[in-house]
Amino acid sequence: MTSLTERKDAAISRGVGMTTQIYADRAENAEIWDRDGNRYIDFAAGIAVVNTGHRHPKVMQAVRDQLDRFTHTCHQVVPYESYVALAERLNALVPGDFAKKTIFATTGAEAVENAIKIARHATGRPGIVSFAGGFHGRTFMGMALTGKVQPYKAGFGPMMPDIWHLPFPNPLHGVSVEEALKALERLFKADLEPSRVAAIIVEPVQGEGGFYEVPAGFMEMLRGLCDKHGMLLIADEVQTGFARTGKLFAMEHHGVAADLVTMAKGLGGGLPISAVTGRAEIMDSPNPGGLGGTYAGNPLGVAAAHAVLDVIEEEALCDRAVRLGQRLKQRLAALRDQVPEIVDIRGPGFMNAVEFNLPGTDSPAPEFAGRVREEALARGLILLTCGVHGNVVRFLAPLTIPDAVFEEALDILDESLLAARG
Repeated sequence: MTSLTERKDAAISRGVGMTTQIYADRAENAEIWDRDGNRYIDFAAGIAVVNTGHRHPKVMQAVRDQLDRFTHTCHQVVPYESYVALAERLNALVPGDFAKKTIFATTGAEAVENAIKIARHATGRPGIVSFAGGFHGRTFMGMALTGKVQPYKAGFGPMMPDIWHLPFPNPLHGVSVEEALKALERLFKADLEPSRVAAIIVEPVQGEGGFYEVPAGFMEMLRGLCDKHGMLLIADEVQTGFARTGKLFAMEHHGVAADLVTMAKGLGGGLPISAVTGRAEIMDSPNPGGLGGTYAGNPLGVAAAHAVLDVIEEEALCDRAVRLGQRLKQRLAALRDQVPEIVDIRGPGFMNAVEFNLPGTDSPAPEFAGRVREEALARGLILLTCGVHGNVVRFLAPLTIPDAVFEEALDILDESLLAARG
């Protein structure tokens, strides 16, 4: 009999990578059961999508209620009040003491694409500055902005023009805030005049790049540079948004507001929806018809998003993210002596990671990170790796994970880290 993996290999492009060979049958909160009845604790959450857990009852009910009314009209043809109401909520919630407006799309990459379109139209400038290690999607503009070649750029060139990359300030990898700022100064002196730059785009915490947080003060410096040169600051909150970092938006940790914010993933609680929210005058720059899409702001995604925002507030998930992250980091720190490969434990809220080097060296240990992931999977815990060197394990469990399941997962993680040492 042909296995499901064999069927997948025969039917689906190998360009669609798969972290596991688990084929989901059902899921509930922080647990997944496969087609054979095996149970797994989910520390991936669909890559920070189900922050409110798989099939949260309130989200499911909101979708069912909308399903009984209508599923699609295209808001650009026959609009609906729920789209307007969700825009109003995001305008009020996104950081920034100024008038805002919002558009909806379907994916995080679409949100980024639209933010770049808006920035270029509003400023009349072509240049975009992004950072090494950043991830902004797999579309042509998205991968051009992304600061990681494998697997996102390799073989797909040439890239979109007028995209300029800077080193991300990361003291662990030898790049200080001062050095990052000097690199920006050199860029403006040697290659790119500031008056040609429409925007700087940055993740408050790099996702695929390794869960590196923007250092304290650096975001404020970027804000000052943008104000000085008439550039826009775009915060890519696709992975950091919706309580993951202990705040509704990660930019709240930095005390400055971006001109445009992109979001997706956790907004829909498992349904596809994304958004761009920004300064009203900037968002109003494109002409009618220049933004939007057939499925943009689909009614089911909008309904789910309203419920997600309700759940985050009602269940105090920002506070819970902080508590979960503290407990996880404590458990990892307790293993440092037994697992000398651990070089760093980090992350705000419950957007956490552990990085591995070969013991006593500065050399990344991607093989060790891979063994940790495999040992955990064999014990029923789903983990993800990330980082430019592939030597980071990231933790993205639902913020609603029950305490007993969370402690079970931490015990498995302990066992897996020790087993990976051989």
